[in-house]
Amino acid sequence: MLSIEGIIVLEEGQMRKRVEIDTETGLIVRVAEPSGSADVVLGNSELVFPGFIDLHVHAREDAGHTQEYKEDFKSASAAAINGGLVAFADMPNNVVPPVDDASYEAKRVLADTAPIEIVLYAGIGPHTNPLARAVPYKAFMGHSIGDLFFSSREELDATLERYRGQRVSFHAEDPKIMDEHKGDTTHESRRPKEAEISAVDIALALIEKHSLVGKICHASTVEAIAKITAAKARGVSVSVEVTPHHLYFDEAMFGDRVPVRFQVNPPIRQTRENRLGLIEALKRGDIDYLATDHAPHSKEEKEQGMSGLTHLDTYGPFTTWLMQEHGFRPEDITRVCANAPGRFISEFTPEKYGKIQEGYVGSLTVLSPNTPILIRSEDLQTKCKWSPFEGIEFPGRVTMTIIKGAILKNEHHEK
Repeated sequence: MLSIEGIIVLEEGQMRKRVEIDTETGLIVRVAEPSGSADVVLGNSELVFPGFIDLHVHAREDAGHTQEYKEDFKSASAAAINGGLVAFADMPNNVVPPVDDASYEAKRVLADTAPIEIVLYAGIGPHTNPLARAVPYKAFMGHSIGDLFFSSREELDATLERYRGQRVSFHAEDPKIMDEHKGDTTHESRRPKEAEISAVDIALALIEKHSLVGKICHASTVEAIAKITAAKARGVSVSVEVTPHHLYFDEAMFGDRVPVRFQVNPPIRQTRENRLGLIEALKRGDIDYLATDHAPHSKEEKEQGMSGLTHLDTYGPFTTWLMQEHGFRPEDITRVCANAPGRFISEFTPEKYGKIQEGYVGSLTVLSPNTPILIRSEDLQTKCKWSPFEGIEFPGRVTMTIIKGAILKNEHHEK
């Protein structure tokens, strides 16, 4: 049994409680009044959250084992724990993608060796069908690795008819619009905001037509968020992610050109107003999840123009920036980093995630919001050893990551 006493942060408020976790089952067995005699007694400078969960990770490991020099489930788990994450969902655009029962199970065997919970998306392509087991799916509206993309809206529409009622996430960039801009001079202008806005319109129509439980991945424009919010209001079953990099960076910060190391899809957007609009949408609940799109490449690959940024190590510290710089309440962080993603993955796991409540998984994230941390490459656990936030000081840090009653990260010190 592990008992921890401190200020717990629920979506409905904060309170000082004692949380008892059965280390055999990994479940919370009791949430009680404080006694002062717990195994871990935290002061008022630290906050205990339901464990943070990232719904959008590219851990790179698959049955072909050709991309593991970038990342694998072991290194991604270490980076996640370092960043205060207790679980993540891994995307299917691998060299050997999980698209049917056999290929999914082959990847599942690899993911099950990790020390944290990993939910796997299955890929949707022109010739795929739903799996026998309940899983989340990912549809790429433009080119990705291998054959997991669609050459026309009609092809995507016909395929999704087979996935009626399933939970499907969309990478929403319209390939037709991007093709029209392929001769533009910068990565950002080759993937204009209109490509996202158009693709979100298409995705929303398909979600509604095929009765999908939809999710829009890494939305980067306020116009897309407005369309998603309006769709929710008329009863469309859709949710949406936003990434740390689209909240923190804008093109105007970099002067004439965004450096190649910040290249990502969808790209860093142009204006400060758009970025601040995304932050406000996340705060008021129009955006459902803070999800990283963690996509590690080697430093050499980044210099050659590969798209993708790393974020697992910095997830927890980034949330303290939202609190200190943009007025997020700790309760807001619980909502977008634990409660909502917990509901998502709990559809595909044997245990329930996302709450500090009896019967839920005893996986917790402890933050010290006012203990600054400087992001340095030598402190990162991701295999590629770089971060877009290197050299940036966040106002707070992760002091403990608890996985099913086991303390896997501990930088807590008695005050």
